[in-house]
Amino acid sequence: MEMLGIILAGGRGSRLDILSYHRAKPGVPFAGKFRIIDFALSNCVNSGIYDIAILTQYLPLSLNEHIGMGNPWDLDRKNAGVTLLQPYTGLSKKGWYMGTADAVLQNLRYLKRKNPKYTLILSGDHVYKMDYKKMLDFHKKNGASLTIASQRVPMEDAHRFGLLEYNDNMKIEAFKEKPENPTTNLASMGIYIFNTDVLIKKLEENRDIPELDFGKHIIPGMINEDEVYAYEFEGYWQDVGTYDSYWEANLALTESYEKIELDMYDKDWLIQTRSEEKPGVKFGINTKAVQSIICNGCIITGEVEKSVLGPGVVVEPGAVVKNSIIFNDTVIKKGAIIDRAIIDKEVVIGENCKIGYGDDMTPNEEKPKLLSSGLTVIAKGVKVPSNTIIGRNCRIFSKVKEEAFSSGNIKSGTTIEPLEKTED
Repeated sequence: MEMLGIILAGGRGSRLDILSYHRAKPGVPFAGKFRIIDFALSNCVNSGIYDIAILTQYLPLSLNEHIGMGNPWDLDRKNAGVTLLQPYTGLSKKGWYMGTADAVLQNLRYLKRKNPKYTLILSGDHVYKMDYKKMLDFHKKNGASLTIASQRVPMEDAHRFGLLEYNDNMKIEAFKEKPENPTTNLASMGIYIFNTDVLIKKLEENRDIPELDFGKHIIPGMINEDEVYAYEFEGYWQDVGTYDSYWEANLALTESYEKIELDMYDKDWLIQTRSEEKPGVKFGINTKAVQSIICNGCIITGEVEKSVLGPGVVVEPGAVVKNSIIFNDTVIKKGAIIDRAIIDKEVVIGENCKIGYGDDMTPNEEKPKLLSSGLTVIAKGVKVPSNTIIGRNCRIFSKVKEEAFSSGNIKSGTTIEPLEKTED
């Protein structure tokens, strides 16, 4: 085998907060019918990589069900395909994955059995289209031991990434993981191609390091010892790890075709997913739907503007949805107005409710760094009673009972949590 793909998909995604409270971040819906992990999977298949291991950990059930045998991505093959690998307690008794490199280390037996010449390591929670064959050609041409995909990011965001400095030949001379005061904005994309023998050697040499991580431990140690190169990628790539970046990336897809950076309609580079079998979209007599993505199974008899609606969403007469992302099977009742909100699956918004209401932009009292731009987020399965008003920068957890809305007016910046949190 020339190259094995390993997708790291076990992260909780804490900055996506209540959207990832019941699912792993790679399993969060995106662009209506897709999941975030669909991009890494589709990129692999479109690049001719059909042997893929997915390392899951945090709340893996929905992600495992979504991937299944890999049929939507043409991965249900006899001598190749997708393998789901969860942490386990074996002879080492290590248990949970404690870092990105530790996750691969704990599956070293699998890697040795597959014995690819090259190993591609990916994050399962980024949105982009990339031909890994071109990166592999670059890797071979330079005789690299490790090649790191990289991209320029805004200088004000650089501190959130591992940053690279390289010479005129793209050989990396310095690597700093999330420095407080960045001097460069060339960021690691978390996409690595290793010579497999080198990868195995480095993992075994560093196996005793707690919370073994590629960015903190493996890569810095290789800079002066091995041939490490930067592959600069100039296409669209987005880490949708915050509410704002997630909302912006989704709504950007509603722009006119010539403005869209991430082309989901490219027949030469399809993003595949496991689709729900639902009937076609149905519009009523007085429906108004503009600049939006509306998925199969939706019934729209109200108004939808610059929004993304997942499969099975119902918008009743007189209801208005603007600048929002609505997940599968949510119902917006008559006369409700939704503005600048993210609403999870199977939510019911009662008649004449106002969600994302008013000009009060008070940041969320519990999570001001996560919610301060005016977004309101409602988690899975919540039923909001009729005539309720919810302001901006609010967080409404799953399992919240209807009596939590008894005041009828939830002020901006409020968080409502259930009396008892559960993970089911």
